Amino acid sequence: MKIPTVTLNSGHEMPVVGYGTYPLQGRPATEAILAAIASGYRLLDTAASYGNEDAVGAAVRESGLDRADLFITTKLRGADQGRGSTRAALEASLERLGLDHVDLYLIHWPLPAVGRYVDSYAEMAELHREGLIRSLGVSNFLPEHIDAVVAATGIVPAVDQLQVSPSHARAELVGAVQGKGTVVQAWSPLERNTGVLEDPGIVAVADRLGVTPAQVVLRWLLQRQVTVVPHSSNPSRQRANADLFGFELSAADLAVVDSVAQVPVKQDPATWEEF
Repeated sequence: MKIPTVTLNSGHEMPVVGYGTYPLQGRPATEAILAAIASGYRLLDTAASYGNEDAVGAAVRESGLDRADLFITTKLRGADQGRGSTRAALEASLERLGLDHVDLYLIHWPLPAVGRYVDSYAEMAELHREGLIRSLGVSNFLPEHIDAVVAATGIVPAVDQLQVSPSHARAELVGAVQGKGTVVQAWSPLERNTGVLEDPGIVAVADRLGVTPAQVVLRWLLQRQVTVVPHSSNPSRQRANADLFGFELSAADLAVVDSVAQVPVKQDPATWEEF
């Protein structure tokens, strides 16, 4: 299965569907990632705080694929934000991954009360110029956080990874970020264990199209120009979650997903602290 790509503002191509590795660790993580790669995934999403960069690196090595065929994302944890510590954090991530560069490096959370995300992004720009990072990005950044890093560096983030899903559609935020030339990538797009995949409207659309409710949700995001990094350790669900390009949702289908009741995100980037 070949997954389409989107061209980032950095000029690099990124698959529109990636494999989210949280919360797996150790050998089970490596085995699940290898299964995902066998299903066609080429984007692997990890983070320093996930504690599984070593497992991702093992899968990269064992996959037999050329490094250029894989797109590896990792993230800067809150405790490592700031001048000097950002470089050290990336170097440590690269060592755990066994790589000489990452394709996308994200600041995991802005932590505005800490006030070091702009310094971190400026140091990331230096690391980008040195070739250790192919594309600069952010995660859980609101428009004002993006404006601050652009004002300091002149570099618009290539990606902003946000919590976007049927119960957290966040249409205004998604539109504002996309309007800056930044690709939105949805984390936790399937809202596991919230019941959204049992929503009667979504189930009805899935049954009519002969796909799974998860496929309907992921296709809804893609048709909003939102890229996705779903997670599953089940190989059949992994395949289904990437098999999103043989069907299309109609305007009425999109409206069904749009109609899911909205609830506020629990981790508000304006106040959330995670180190």
